[in-house]
Amino acid sequence: MLLDLSPYAFKIGPIAVRWYGLFMAISFLVGSFHLLKMGKKKGLSEDFLLNLAMIVIVSGIIGARLIFVLSNYPQWFVTAPLNVIKIWEGGLAWHGALLGGLLTGWYYCKKNGVNPNMIADWTVVGLSFGYCLVRIANIFNQEVLGRMTQFSFGRWPAQLVGSSIGLVLLIRYFYLQKKQLPEGYQFWSFIWYHQLLRALIEETVRENPLYLIEYVNPKWGIGVVTLTQWFTPLVLGIVYYMYKYSVEKPASE
Repeated sequence: MLLDLSPYAFKIGPIAVRWYGLFMAISFLVGSFHLLKMGKKKGLSEDFLLNLAMIVIVSGIIGARLIFVLSNYPQWFVTAPLNVIKIWEGGLAWHGALLGGLLTGWYYCKKNGVNPNMIADWTVVGLSFGYCLVRIANIFNQEVLGRMTQFSFGRWPAQLVGSSIGLVLLIRYFYLQKKQLPEGYQFWSFIWYHQLLRALIEETVRENPLYLIEYVNPKWGIGVVTLTQWFTPLVLGIVYYMYKYSVEKPASE
C-alpha cells in the first residue's frame, strides 16, 4: 500500500515547491560545496570552480531531460516540443544527467588546463548524495515503485533500495579517500559499482517495463530484463575503457 504523501514541501501563494526539486537543490549545494572545498585545497580559483559547478548542473539537467524524453516520449520533439522543456512536471534520466555533466565538465577542465579526472573524483559526493536524496523524493511523488510480492510487506520499497545504494557508495567514497589512489579511480569505480548495483538489485525489484526477455517471479516480486539492465553491459564497457584510457594509461607513460 502506498503512503498518502503530498509531493509539495510548501506553498507560498501560487508558488509550490516540490520535495523532488528541494532535495535536488540540496544535492547540488552539497556537491558544489565539496567541489569548492577540495578545489581550494589544490589551489584552484574560486571562479573556475563555481563556473564549473554551474556548467555541470545546467548541462546535467538538460541531458537528463533529453534522455528521458528520447527514451519515453520521442514523439514530443515533433508533436509537442513545449513538453520537452517542462521539467517541472517531472521526468529526468540519471544517465542523461551523468552524460551531460560529464561531457561539458570534462571539456571545461581540459580547456582550463585542469585534470578532469581529479575534478571528477570530487563529484562523487554530490552524485551519491544526490541519488540517495532524490530516491527519497520519489516516495513523495509516488514514483519509482517496486514490484508487488506475495510477502507480508507487499510492494518492494524500490526508492529505499536505490537510496541505500547511494548511501553505500557515499560511505565508500570517504573510506577510499584515506587511501593513495590514482586520480579518476573514485569517479569511474563509482559509476561502475552504481550501475552494477542498480541493474542487479534496484532494477530487479522495480516495477519497470521489460524488453525482449520478460521474466517475472510474482512471489518474490522480481523481474528482468529492463531497458536499464540491457544497457548496463554497454555502460560498464565504456567505464572500463575510460578508466584504462584516462587513468591507467597516463600513469604508465
